[in-house]
Amino acid sequence: MFIVNTDYITGKEFEMLGLVKGSTIQTKNVGRDITQSFKTLVGGELTAYNEMMNEARALATKRMVQEAEALGADAIVNVRYASSAIMQGAAEVIAYGTAVKYI
Repeated sequence: MFIVNTDYITGKEFEMLGLVKGSTIQTKNVGRDITQSFKTLVGGELTAYNEMMNEARALATKRMVQEAEALGADAIVNVRYASSAIMQGAAEVIAYGTAVKYI
């Protein structure tokens, strides 16, 4: 599956199949949440949350690709990511784009 954040793929013509998306809501365990809250006192990168968000983006992307494959897509164009806080220490990540089939 070819995934791009542009609305074209150089050298390819395609027909649009429709919007595809994948999402997940992730949280860290309480122990990690507490240790990361102490980090806010001294500053710096919150590595546990960074890892959590990377895992969430990967899972959302995987689910978006699965939805595109179910439509028979060859690629996904104009891919975007969005995230939002659901509650303290939990975030939703959504990946979405347009599934296309080469012609």
